[in-house]
Amino acid sequence: MGSPLSALVAWSARANGQEAGHTLNRLPANRKGLKYPGFSSSDAPGKIVLLDLKDPRLRPTELRMPRNFDLETFTPHGISVYTDPTDGTVYLFVVNHPHHKSQVELFQFIDEDFSLLHLKTFKHKLLHSVNDIVALGADRFYATNDHYFSNEFLKTFVETLLGQAWTNVVYYSAETVKVVSEGYYFANGINISPDKRYIYLADFIDHKVHVLERKDDNALASVKSVAVGSLCDNIEVDPKTGDLWLGCHPNGWKLLKYDPKDPPGSEVICIRNIHSEQPVVTQVYADDGHVIVGSSVATTYGGKLIIGSIFHKALCCDLEEGEAITEEGDRFFESSDK
Repeated sequence: MGSPLSALVAWSARANGQEAGHTLNRLPANRKGLKYPGFSSSDAPGKIVLLDLKDPRLRPTELRMPRNFDLETFTPHGISVYTDPTDGTVYLFVVNHPHHKSQVELFQFIDEDFSLLHLKTFKHKLLHSVNDIVALGADRFYATNDHYFSNEFLKTFVETLLGQAWTNVVYYSAETVKVVSEGYYFANGINISPDKRYIYLADFIDHKVHVLERKDDNALASVKSVAVGSLCDNIEVDPKTGDLWLGCHPNGWKLLKYDPKDPPGSEVICIRNIHSEQPVVTQVYADDGHVIVGSSVATTYGGKLIIGSIFHKALCCDLEEGEAITEEGDRFFESSDK
């Protein structure tokens, strides 16, 4: 993806961490504790920060938010970036949960002064429990609903108890809004192939990544699923190789009960040749929670692996050695309430 944001990673923060990310050349990220059922959260307002991956210091820059936007209730979650191929305009889509509701915010990135211009808020009854989003244009996107119910009691307790595959993917445009794929236990991270022909979807509970083919009417047809043996959260796609990078949770129970004395671990999985008859699934990084807690997203750039988390700070590793670069690099996404 070429743009003025060409070395960026986009992240969104959950519960004092950085939850989701999308790679360009510089990266927008949202920082804040997500007010999400079952997780602890911060009362600090959300922020979007920019990380230039070409800068060896790896120091984030907070983007200036627009005055006409309600920052007090800004609760960022999934995030996606779209660059208009005709004029280079960079659009930033952010899933927002004000007052525990779901909507999608559209911003324009202003490169000259590192600011965001709020353009629009997308709301619809089908966008009732949005987790992640992948932009297709300036006003089109696919979004995952990770729950069937919108009521907090029903989605947190009743839906969990029933354990049914009721969640879905929604296509949104100015002309139509419709469910385009369903039957998932917990539709989570979503992304698109470099050639824009396929959508990749992580079913968190089912431990699988689904490959879906886009049709002319933007419906999605199931092609295959790949078992990864872990709770897949968010998906990043290498724009050159098409490899999928997954931030995963090896222990769901530890994730839910979250005990800082026995923290949930982290895992990064890479899927290569996903469209072949024998995709290669590789565990690239694993930790018991003492280095990074609850990894939820991972991306690569310039030989480095960058990992975000639900509860913790982000981590930058050397892909060849798998070790943290520096203590400073380990903190480049420090929680905004500290």
